[in-house]
Amino acid sequence: MNTISDNNWLLTVGTFLPIIGALFIMFGTSKDDERTPKIIGIAFAGVTMAIGIATLVAFDYDRSADLQFFVDAEWISVISSNYTIGLDGISLPLYFLSMVVTFLVMIYSWDNMPDAGNAKAFYALMLILQTGMAGSFIAQDLILFFVFFEVVLLPMFFMIGVWGGEDRKYASLKFFLYTMFGSAFMLVAFLALFFQTGAESFSYAHLIEAGAGIDRDVQIWIFAGMFLGFAVKVPMFPFHTWLPDAHTQAPTQGSVILAAILLKLGTYGFVRIALPMLPQGAQAWAPVIGILAVIGIIYGALGCLAQTDMKRLIAFSSVAHMGYVMLGISTLTSFGINAALFGMVAHGLITGMLFFLAGSIKHRYHTLEIKRLSGMLIQMPKLGWILGFASMASLGLPGLAGFWGEFPAILSAYSPHPSLSEELFRVLMVVAAIGTVLAAAYLLWLYQRTAFGEPTAEFAGHSDAEKGGTMAHSLSSAANDDHEEIHDVQRSEWISWTPFLIAIVVFGVYPQLMFKVMDPAVTQLVETISAGIPK
Repeated sequence: MNTISDNNWLLTVGTFLPIIGALFIMFGTSKDDERTPKIIGIAFAGVTMAIGIATLVAFDYDRSADLQFFVDAEWISVISSNYTIGLDGISLPLYFLSMVVTFLVMIYSWDNMPDAGNAKAFYALMLILQTGMAGSFIAQDLILFFVFFEVVLLPMFFMIGVWGGEDRKYASLKFFLYTMFGSAFMLVAFLALFFQTGAESFSYAHLIEAGAGIDRDVQIWIFAGMFLGFAVKVPMFPFHTWLPDAHTQAPTQGSVILAAILLKLGTYGFVRIALPMLPQGAQAWAPVIGILAVIGIIYGALGCLAQTDMKRLIAFSSVAHMGYVMLGISTLTSFGINAALFGMVAHGLITGMLFFLAGSIKHRYHTLEIKRLSGMLIQMPKLGWILGFASMASLGLPGLAGFWGEFPAILSAYSPHPSLSEELFRVLMVVAAIGTVLAAAYLLWLYQRTAFGEPTAEFAGHSDAEKGGTMAHSLSSAANDDHEEIHDVQRSEWISWTPFLIAIVVFGVYPQLMFKVMDPAVTQLVETISAGIPK
């Protein structure tokens, strides 16, 4: 594997700087001080994002298939595990996305802290979460990856359990137990792979080279362990049941980070670890992955149509959208994996934006029950139009980023890897295409119910535009004194949402901006997979 190690301090600083910020917040501020932790958190997240921008600038895009900013230092020599990190065209978009999302979520939180308060603990946990997310994308050693992969668990557990909704304790425990269940199988699979390859090193490069020589039956069993670990994290059907509960109960910030980044740790694990290290295992499991992905697409869409809560509907849409990502991965082709990687970023931007909107709607109306929401375009026209834009992006409208995550993934199933059944994958392609129709149905239904028509009597007269004593206002005022004034998009929301909206358009109009970065690395990855599958 070729490596480039110039500016090799960038990844280490960009990954661990948030931990320093978390320590500043924990030991340098008081619990009663709400303002200082916010300033420190935003400052450290901003500097971390600046380092991410410097990484983008320093990255050699002509050699995006090679590992860059490479570091290989001794770490735990007794188990042959090193501090090995690097970045290529596959991990660069997700690594940078984790920095941007964390920074924008912190800005959003300035005016939108969850009801439980305690900015000190909240901002410290978000910074720790950022380290775990970024580290997972740069790790080039299985033990290092596992450590970063697990670091994200505790902050998200507390974020849901402390700042979540009424059933937060149940949702946080379910999230933790499901993920730990998957992680246990994943760790066993990592250890099995390590010993089967001669117990020399946990480095990706060594395991990719040595893993191809393992017997097919052994590869299939080791892949099964990785499949369980990563499938729970994605989450794939039928391991998805923790996701709607976690999303529904999590605070807005937790939902955005969960949708935008944490779900991608599972799909990234398949692409970076499972496929190249166990090519024959991947070939054997690919039809299973493809079938489950398509079931997830249809099931997620039908689940959306049955929801009465806006946030839960968006959560089920994630199950469907990640199904397209997994369908692309299951083809074992560069076309499909490129589509999957693009779909990861597009889903992060679009669904993250939808959860931002759901949080702001709940902040104003104190409910996300769809039948109680109506007339948003009258009461809050800017918020209503942004919701419409995000809904169109989510259903895959051409010209927006969501299209390039779904359409190529469906198309890739027409010509899967030569070792796979064309007939099966073409059937999966047709079923997945039907899922796009269902996606349009549930998203347009959601938008029509919430944005069109007149405001319900319960909330009529609370917007700035309707102050002045309408009959609806006088009739409903007595019953609604507990509701704050309904207002349109505020400054902190504009600042945190605008980059999402711009990126959705830019990548929708010019997807090559991302594809040209990812494709050389993906092509090399698929060549490695193909070389490990007997003709």
